[in-house]
Amino acid sequence: MQISQQQLDLVNDRIRALVEAGSFYGKKLAEAGITHVETPEDFTKLPFSEKKDLRDAYPLGLMTAPEEEIVRIHSSSGTTGTPVIIPYTAKDVDDWAIMFKRCYETAGITNMDRIQITPGYGLWTAGIGFQNGAEKLGAMVIPMGPGNTDKQLQMMQDMKSTVLCSTSSYALLLAEEIEKRGIKDNIHLKKGVIGSERWSDKMRKHISESLGIELYDIYGLTEIYGPGIGINCEYNEGMHYWDDFLYIEVIDPKTGEPVPDGEMGEIVITTLVKEGAPLIRYRTHDLSRIIPGKCKCGRCYPRLDTIMGRTDDMMKIKGVNVFPSQIEEVLANFSEINSEYQIRISHLDGKDTMRIYVESTGDVDFDSLSKRIAEKVKSRIGFTPIVKVVEVGVLPRSMKKTARVIDERFD
Repeated sequence: MQISQQQLDLVNDRIRALVEAGSFYGKKLAEAGITHVETPEDFTKLPFSEKKDLRDAYPLGLMTAPEEEIVRIHSSSGTTGTPVIIPYTAKDVDDWAIMFKRCYETAGITNMDRIQITPGYGLWTAGIGFQNGAEKLGAMVIPMGPGNTDKQLQMMQDMKSTVLCSTSSYALLLAEEIEKRGIKDNIHLKKGVIGSERWSDKMRKHISESLGIELYDIYGLTEIYGPGIGINCEYNEGMHYWDDFLYIEVIDPKTGEPVPDGEMGEIVITTLVKEGAPLIRYRTHDLSRIIPGKCKCGRCYPRLDTIMGRTDDMMKIKGVNVFPSQIEEVLANFSEINSEYQIRISHLDGKDTMRIYVESTGDVDFDSLSKRIAEKVKSRIGFTPIVKVVEVGVLPRSMKKTARVIDERFD
């Protein structure tokens, strides 16, 4: 999807702001002699920005608006390396709320809904992003934050919450607790807005059926406002994203060249109107594709497909490149197991080993099931993993994101 003239004009406005402010990225543009772009071809020659650049700018090197206009900072949720600090102006906060409001409206959520928010508040963008959008919509917010499942379920029943906002991991945990406690008849949820981590079709189906709700995938990342920059509609054929605020391209992660619409690659995002910390051609490392054509819903906003993984998700085991999504696709074919799994990679006796843990009920033959899964995985990735089937509930659940791939080779 080629950048439009209107979007180019907005990019030039952001380039001017960056260079004039002398911010970290503005200096990079100035050093490269870049002051504006005239054509879509010029735009594709602009340098990428990367997570490392943002870390190198710590703490406030990304700040482009005058400090008196900065009303808030947020930071990425990563636990390793130097944090990334993103400053926001009041307009940035309001723009983000407008985008999030659109997400709720696209999901058919109204100001008569009661929205229970379970993601974390604070430096992380999740909780407050869900809340700002809901308040902009005019809906009642139940700002729970993460944890305290007893209290979550009590409020969900007493307040008759109709919308659940959470990670897929915590939605799964809540669904299992509701089933275990036999309180499904007391739950009034109709929709779930799920973000922050990739989830399999099998997990989606399980959560949807367990809670009896419609599920919506919300997209976002701290560096680009936060969650709320895209969501799927009722037809569930990709996520609409707001191209009046963002320009999205998909590139070949190896060459950096744009790929045609419909082809899988790495998502690259340019913020068109952001003031506090504009980003131009930011490499997200998320893998997806732009879906060509117009959606059946009639909305004019373009669409991204489901996030298929990340370029840095790849595991190299026994010389073979393996993505978690490949394992998920195999596991989805086994009705005897649920949606939870864990991959552990170790280095024992001079060689790599991969163990896959899955959950099943006690009425199946664990040994036979393990062998069948191992054979199918081998046919997909080229080597045989060790597969362990365990009872339902043995694998860890999380109130935030669940670590499903654990590489112990470098511990």
